Amino acid sequence: MCGIIGVVAQRNSYGILIEGLRRLEYRGYDSAGVALVDEVQRLHVRKTQGKVRELDALVANDLIEGHVGIAHTRWATHGVPNTLNSHPHISGGIAVVHNGIVENHQVLRNELIGLGYTFTSDTDSEVIAHLIHKHSEINDSLLKAVQEAVKSIKGAYALAVVSKTHPLSLIGVRSGSPLIVGIGVGEHYIASDQLALRQVTDSFVFLEEGDSVECQRDSINIFDSTGCIAERHIEQIGDKDLVASKGDFRHFMQKEIFEQSDVLDISLQGRLGKVEVNSSIFGYGAEDLFKRIAFIHIVACGTSFHSGLVAKHWIEKYCAIPCLVEVASEYRYRKVAIPTNTLFVTLSQSGETADTLAALRKAKSCIYLGSLSICNVANSSLVRESDMAFLTRAGPEIGVASTKAFTTQLAALRLLSICLSKYSSQKNIFEREYLDDLRSLPVHCKAVFELDSRIKMVAEQFADKNHSLYLGRGEHYPIALEGALKLKEISYIHAEAYPAGELKHGPLALIDENVPVVVVAPTNDLLEKLKSNLSEVRARGGMLFLFADASAGFENEPGMVVIEMPKVPESVKPIIYTIPLQLLAYHVAVLKGTDVDQPRNLAKSVTVE
Repeated sequence: MCGIIGVVAQRNSYGILIEGLRRLEYRGYDSAGVALVDEVQRLHVRKTQGKVRELDALVANDLIEGHVGIAHTRWATHGVPNTLNSHPHISGGIAVVHNGIVENHQVLRNELIGLGYTFTSDTDSEVIAHLIHKHSEINDSLLKAVQEAVKSIKGAYALAVVSKTHPLSLIGVRSGSPLIVGIGVGEHYIASDQLALRQVTDSFVFLEEGDSVECQRDSINIFDSTGCIAERHIEQIGDKDLVASKGDFRHFMQKEIFEQSDVLDISLQGRLGKVEVNSSIFGYGAEDLFKRIAFIHIVACGTSFHSGLVAKHWIEKYCAIPCLVEVASEYRYRKVAIPTNTLFVTLSQSGETADTLAALRKAKSCIYLGSLSICNVANSSLVRESDMAFLTRAGPEIGVASTKAFTTQLAALRLLSICLSKYSSQKNIFEREYLDDLRSLPVHCKAVFELDSRIKMVAEQFADKNHSLYLGRGEHYPIALEGALKLKEISYIHAEAYPAGELKHGPLALIDENVPVVVVAPTNDLLEKLKSNLSEVRARGGMLFLFADASAGFENEPGMVVIEMPKVPESVKPIIYTIPLQLLAYHVAVLKGTDVDQPRNLAKSVTVE
């Protein structure tokens, strides 16, 4: 989950490193550090607990320079967030930054202590620095020392390594964690994410599993897992200056909420025919594969899991295809019974989520019909390793709490359900109408944005609460789950969601005047059932906050606050009803004074198990 960056250049590298860290901070912000090697072979290391701005302030008071350097922003796994546990880790003039987890670190630590090495941190990563130093004692090549060292490591890693005795070299290696190479003029770079390098290049090499790389100012040499020279394609990625900024918004999350009308439009551009969906938007050979599908298996984590739960309703309702949705971290460790002609679908914003990637790799060894990824990052591991891919085009999402990535996933999944319905036993006679519903999404988003001031006022009734309950039914129960997740992520208020029909099976015990109940209540076939459930809450003194359209028939009265939603087509209601729940969570967090974009203990891209 950490972010790493490395530079070898003809100029002072510190500026590139610190700007790269700022762009990587969504991956972790418990601590930050930098190591630079100057031209007289001195190693300069600065690190501190806290965010990148604290590191930059530290260096401003104690200037350092170097043409070769590495830097790190940490999300803590082993060892509490403090300066000692910050990266880079140092051993005998070698500096290392690491993203991943060393599963056998205790065994390696004991062996290294036996060899006389002293540990100064509680991290699993420090063993890597000592291992590399150990192998450097018998290898003149820094690259060779790194390649030999990682043979002892069990777990996941992306590493960047420099040494004061090799002042012209930057080494990178990956296994289970992402790492890319940036191509410059007279300089080269490595990083966890292309976003970190967009200020200096638009040319990238995406390292494959087991690859290592030696970067010098004028050359890069890439080696595969066997140590042989490997040819890897250089990709030119446009929008070099596409760097996320808050603009006039207070937080990235706020900006990303209000971008949803635009990104939904962008996501659907060129993908909606006048009367039908062309299967080819999901990848080469999709039509032939879709005709054979008898079962769908969706695997994801977190917010993406919630979008999968909505998709299950759509796929079974509109396509008559059975659909199973499960959490990737559970799927990857269980024995799986796979029905004949099953499509395996993964959902991810980053495409680097460790559990989701592991699930895909497991699936590829099983008898699935094929694999489809729905993802926001074009060159991610998930996209490259899937048989087919659909890119959501949400753009960079910096706020840790996902917003626009979720709604664009839902739009993609709605497209998928429309497409699959053509080949199912339930031939879709309303395809044109459903496509028009999707086209209307940007307009409906803007109508919800007009409710912002109203939702901000409602948020005042949550700011002093410790618990909240979210309710929904049918395809809106997953939207309640997502709303509860947003509230707990950024406001730190305990929130959970239930199918409204399950109230009497336990959650009613929680209800009193101090537990606000948020209800997703659009007009649909389940509305009358939902109203009965809400009566159970009111009878026990609960305070209701309803998101409902005018035709639902709710009115503001004591014990019930109604936020009136615009009239929205049935087939896209889950997408639109998501947005006010995002706004509610946002405004509650602002009132409580939490760090909206970088909430405690979380990071954006979960690249460790």
